[in-house]
Amino acid sequence: MKIGSLRFVAVIASIAFTVSALFAVVPAVAAQDTGSTYQPKFPGDPARSDSEAAALAYMRVVLRAQHRFEKQYGHFATSLAELVHSGSFTKRMVDPNRGDYTAGFKGKKDSFILVMTPQHLDAQHRSFYAEDDGKIHADEEKPADADSPIVK
Repeated sequence: MKIGSLRFVAVIASIAFTVSALFAVVPAVAAQDTGSTYQPKFPGDPARSDSEAAALAYMRVVLRAQHRFEKQYGHFATSLAELVHSGSFTKRMVDPNRGDYTAGFKGKKDSFILVMTPQHLDAQHRSFYAEDDGKIHADEEKPADADSPIVK
């Protein structure tokens, strides 16, 4: 009977240890902040959220495509559709709905304007603006324009 009671005590001790370890882990997991802190995508990333990172990435692709197009044809594309296959700009990218942002494009042969407007303007969803000079401007209080601060 002693061996049986020792096994019983060992099982109870094992269960008690597992339960206490579980209670120690649960608060640590609950204390972790899940997703509210933006993780930069590269060193010097100016984005404040994943939505901003996607909007800025889209703008960089359009800007590179426009400058490649201009180098090849001697003028800028007048529509996003003209940019398809210029650089890494794809047919899918012509759609102005970019998740939490909407792209706006106005092109002439000698210049263009690209804007990214968020559905809700706040500190993590700034508006963006770029022209043919390639500089991206941002504003968290109003639609960005050429006078808005340049994104670093």
